[in-house]
Amino acid sequence: MRTIALRIVILWGWRRALVAALAGAAAAFAMAPYGFIPVLFISFPVLVWLLDGAFGEPGRPIAAMWSATIIGWCFGFGYFLVGLHWVGEAFLVDAQRFAWMLPFVLSLFPAFLALFTGAACALAMLIWSPGFGRICGLASAWAIMEWIRGHVLTGFPWNAIGYALAPSDLMIQSASLWGIYGLCFLVVLIAAAPATLADDYVQERPILAKRGLGPAVMFMTVAGLAIFGYVRLSDVVVTAVDKVHIRIVQPNISQADKWKAGNQNRIFAKYLELSNRATSPETMGIDDVSHLIWPESAVPFLLARKPDALAAVAALLPDNTVLVTGALRKDDQPRSRVFNSIMVVGSQGEIASVYDKAHLVPFGEYLPLEDWLKPLGLRKLVAMPLGFGAGSGRRSVTAGNAPPFSPLVCYEIIFAGEVTDGKNRPGWMLNVTNDAWFGTSTGPHQHFAQARMRAVEEGLPLIRAANTGISAVVDPYGRIIKQLGLNTSGVLDTRLPVALPATPFVRHGSIIAFVLLFSGFVIGFAFKILS
Repeated sequence: MRTIALRIVILWGWRRALVAALAGAAAAFAMAPYGFIPVLFISFPVLVWLLDGAFGEPGRPIAAMWSATIIGWCFGFGYFLVGLHWVGEAFLVDAQRFAWMLPFVLSLFPAFLALFTGAACALAMLIWSPGFGRICGLASAWAIMEWIRGHVLTGFPWNAIGYALAPSDLMIQSASLWGIYGLCFLVVLIAAAPATLADDYVQERPILAKRGLGPAVMFMTVAGLAIFGYVRLSDVVVTAVDKVHIRIVQPNISQADKWKAGNQNRIFAKYLELSNRATSPETMGIDDVSHLIWPESAVPFLLARKPDALAAVAALLPDNTVLVTGALRKDDQPRSRVFNSIMVVGSQGEIASVYDKAHLVPFGEYLPLEDWLKPLGLRKLVAMPLGFGAGSGRRSVTAGNAPPFSPLVCYEIIFAGEVTDGKNRPGWMLNVTNDAWFGTSTGPHQHFAQARMRAVEEGLPLIRAANTGISAVVDPYGRIIKQLGLNTSGVLDTRLPVALPATPFVRHGSIIAFVLLFSGFVIGFAFKILS
């Protein structure tokens, strides 16, 4: 290992950049749907050794930081290029209008996100030193930049490195303490620790450069996460809310077909048919359902302005049954706007409650810096002449006899700590989404993995209705109870799991995570002082 590390440390120029990009690209395979976590034990040690090469420029701290920035940017570019290539699928739905933008999206988007990994490596370089301390510094710097990436310019925390633990119900339970950003710190700490096996042993400072320290911390951290998860999940019995029977409808309608003229009636009829489908001798249609769930922007028309459609819904629903559906809504203001909403429709066809999506998708539902970018020919993907409006923010909504729920449209679910009303804690989360934009790519799998993490953080069950999948029921420990796979048509009948008491993450937000990150910086700085 020492020989391999030395060869990487002395790399220079384009070879150093290429190895960094390849290491980042490999790290992307730790994300859903692959979940190949062992690749991180290659990618992050390579990154550490590349940064050792930058640190090895004596007397030139600015040059070392600049080299670290370039290394981190190349790593991030490879990571986001491979991990987010699915974004390009959306530009092929209406290829005639948007396909020309594809090369720019696939290059500029990862190039922008890689600025955060570059900044993380530059920040780590400030306290870089031989030994295990540099691993702690890198883990803290990486996690803090993940947090910033999740908040700056409305945020885009997609594929934060902590989601590498998502395949394991056991290993993600500590998200209830410190959320996804605490997991980001721990994943980098664990994955980068083997790099210390190639360190020189310094006789006069054995603790600082002892090769076994990093792996020892790695194994203790992994064991701690596993033990915490085991204890939290042991002897758990998740009960169901009384008299709440939910049916999730997944119609599997392609995005290209959804808005074609003449398809409105056919699509609406499919929703009605699936909603009343008998799935077993014990489940004969909708009669025993209390809550019928349809996905994001389910029907290709303004539901609230179609009395005949509302009448058909009323004819479908038994007494005391409600429909909760994603739907487009147009306001009556002088300058009308369209909202991406969730509506609660009662058994008489009345609209009982409406939530408007508050966190819109940049370049999808609105065009950032429109005055600058529109003259260049750039357009948002969803062509709404009136433009999408943003709702007022998080709030809990009541529907029928169930506890209040937190409505989350599409990617609103990916923002840790921002998925519920802090003043009125709900009993469950409802995520309606339309991942048909991204076909059979990795995107829908990654979206679902992130949604599951919110259940662990919040201690709330998750009901997820997706047009083409993945629809699912997730308990408040993040465990999948039922799911419908990608690109399948069908329904899911389920009970609603009971919520847990507010988790430490809910009560304290990211404070525990920041204590963890601060501790990493302190350890890294201590190693630098003593080296």
